[in-house]
Amino acid sequence: MLPPDPYIGHASGRWEPPARHSPEQYLGKDMLDSTISQNSSDEYRGRRHSGPPRSQGKSSGQTRSSNRDDFEGQTQLLISPPPEIIAAQERELPHLPTNLFVQEQDELLTKVNDCLSLCAFNFFAKYQFPIPIEPDKREVRTPADREWTEWVYLLKRLATKRRIPTRVLYNGQIKQLVTVLENSLEMRHAAKHQSRPLKDDRNVLQLISAGIQVTKILKDAAAMDSLDRLYVSTEKLIQGRRNLKEFPH
Repeated sequence: MLPPDPYIGHASGRWEPPARHSPEQYLGKDMLDSTISQNSSDEYRGRRHSGPPRSQGKSSGQTRSSNRDDFEGQTQLLISPPPEIIAAQERELPHLPTNLFVQEQDELLTKVNDCLSLCAFNFFAKYQFPIPIEPDKREVRTPADREWTEWVYLLKRLATKRRIPTRVLYNGQIKQLVTVLENSLEMRHAAKHQSRPLKDDRNVLQLISAGIQVTKILKDAAAMDSLDRLYVSTEKLIQGRRNLKEFPH
């Protein structure tokens, strides 16, 4: 069994909210003014260029209609591969080692999910980013009040609306943030659907690694350290069971 983690344990338990701080205390007045000015400028440009719709005449060659089927025009077919290549492709897929029991996989994925939810919760609280109030959802008071998919949606909206200053992210990677968040979504799907088939060892480690990348880009050292230790302990557990199978006593 995997050891408990004190950091992850906070995600689903009672949460004592930190004292509220204004955005200026963390972002700095100059950075905050710059962010607001950028958003206002973008909004102004959007209004300035908005106007009557353009004529629905012939579009340029580089513009593609969303309803257009690219396969209705001219197409090409590739030369079929040799029979030996096809035979090699159609062999039975290689067996990927699976050394974790289903209960262990569920426990692992739940820990990663809880850690990521806590990481997002702390990110919003630290920098005082707004969370929209929705009538059909409870007010956010603990990390568990939103599922990881919902935290991902909120973070992506902040990123695409340029509401996250680049200096609060690792190496200012605002564009990579969206990609990293999307890579972590499979983890929540896997943790939620208990009837899923067993995942192979590489896939489990890959999901933990995707969580580590999220905590890294959000610059949460505690969450990153927690998931890194989870990755190492899981890798050791997997390797130990492989050794037992290869070299039974």
